[in-house]
Amino acid sequence: MMQQTVPIAREGLRERKKRLTRKAIFDVAARLFSERGFENVTVAEIADAANISVKTLFTYVRAKEELVFSDDPNILDALVAAVGNRATGQPPLDAVTSTLLAALDDDSDRTGLEGFHRMIGQSPAIRSRIRALWDETEDALTAALAAPGDGPRERADHRLTAAQLMALVRTVTSQEVRASVAQAAAGETAAERQALREWIRQAAARLARGLKAGGGGGTTVRSI
Repeated sequence: MMQQTVPIAREGLRERKKRLTRKAIFDVAARLFSERGFENVTVAEIADAANISVKTLFTYVRAKEELVFSDDPNILDALVAAVGNRATGQPPLDAVTSTLLAALDDDSDRTGLEGFHRMIGQSPAIRSRIRALWDETEDALTAALAAPGDGPRERADHRLTAAQLMALVRTVTSQEVRASVAQAAAGETAAERQALREWIRQAAARLARGLKAGGGGGTTVRSI
């Protein structure tokens, strides 16, 4: 019997233009937010940088806050991927810690930790959405830790580990940690980055001791 080939629908010119415009809007918004912070960028500036009108911009989003959350991968996606793709025997906490440190050193990419800090800002709407993303990431980490045939007890253990990993992630982006780092660095960008790097290492080590004491086998962090 001859196998039928399903024709692939071609993207029309109008659809392609809309897709590219949407991508341009989100790319520009992400760049400006990561450079200057969410509160310090206006919708008019985003529209101007994307070469469109404000009216056109609002045909793609309903509010400025929506521009923070594109479909592109971000640091949270990178964390889940790192845990899911970690080498055999590598503790999940090692994978998360290494990914956070790598994101901190990523100057060119808006998905980096510094850019993420500036993007989320202080907007209540953004913070609310971030809390939802924390929960979604915890779900994804739980799934990444699971193995075929795991029963309810194993899945509960994976949930606990995922929640503890997210505790590290959430505190890294907290206002308390950012204030502590800023105070230690006295406004110097390089010093701030180093202070945050040291905080991540120390926090991961503290978390590793807790995981080990609590029986979270295989989660002890190495010196990174």
